[in-house]
Amino acid sequence: MTDAVTAARALGFTELAAEGPALRERLGHFRKALGRQFVGKEDIVDLMTVCAIAGEPLLLVGPPGTAKSELVLKFREALGVADEDAFEYMLTRFTEPAEVFGPLDLGELRGGRYLRRTRGKLPAARVAFLDEIFHASSAILNALLTVLAERRFFQDGAAVAVPLEVLFAATNDLPVEDELVALRDRFPLKALSLPVHERRFGELVDAGLAGLADRELGRRPWAEGHATLADVVKARRYLTWQMGRGETPDRERFFPETTFGELRRLLRTLAREEGVPVSDRRVVRLYRLIRARAWLLHGGAVEREDLLLCAHLGETRAQLERLAERVPELLG
Repeated sequence: MTDAVTAARALGFTELAAEGPALRERLGHFRKALGRQFVGKEDIVDLMTVCAIAGEPLLLVGPPGTAKSELVLKFREALGVADEDAFEYMLTRFTEPAEVFGPLDLGELRGGRYLRRTRGKLPAARVAFLDEIFHASSAILNALLTVLAERRFFQDGAAVAVPLEVLFAATNDLPVEDELVALRDRFPLKALSLPVHERRFGELVDAGLAGLADRELGRRPWAEGHATLADVVKARRYLTWQMGRGETPDRERFFPETTFGELRRLLRTLAREEGVPVSDRRVVRLYRLIRARAWLLHGGAVEREDLLLCAHLGETRAQLERLAERVPELLG
């Protein structure tokens, strides 16, 4: 896995463009096959795939028992990511930095160097999942900000690159405390994971029993080998090459002027009428996410339906629930 991902990061545009159609097909099969493993969560699987391709973290928001952890676990397994390349942890206010970033190397400490042994911890992972992320202490949160924003971790005062490619986090609810605003802002999109038993009771029972049987019998039908983490990295690099290539702006080639204007009006309306914060950084990251969705779902220029990603810009659970109705209304 590591060799394949490393090789993918070294590919140039010509090689990636030649593989582009097959790459998109593999990732399309991946998201559809994984989506079939869940009842009423297909849109979340699509969103997870889009965020992974765009290189953005995704925050899953919802009450306990709504498959947040299961979504991430099966996503990782479906990509064929080995345990040694993954890190999963539930954070509490008592969680120590050593549990997330690794214990101090006592041998190095005796020599005057403040280094952590990161094997098996977040700084060594390619795919990570942090459950109840906002329960972490300030020491953990400060280090997480650097990992999320810059893909770097400080060892003895020196910044070290981390191999993290995909990060998901989960929370039962979105906090409003000022000290958590910076971390919340690192997640450009948030996905609501809500109960489905009121709408699809029978399907939920059938799928739940099948899932329990698969686990107990050691079967993993969701890990069908459609795509790998290397494919995700290739797709990201391909789109990055496209967006940063040539003298013609990317939006003139892949974002029709009318749709681009619609996005601008939509963001203005959400900021004015719904109180959704729209910073310069968020606009750029949202553009990348919309482009990734357009490429993954229909392979061409951005369409109006791709702007539905704006429904995931909410900063509170109530706001997310409101935007789930409001954004489709605004888009007609």
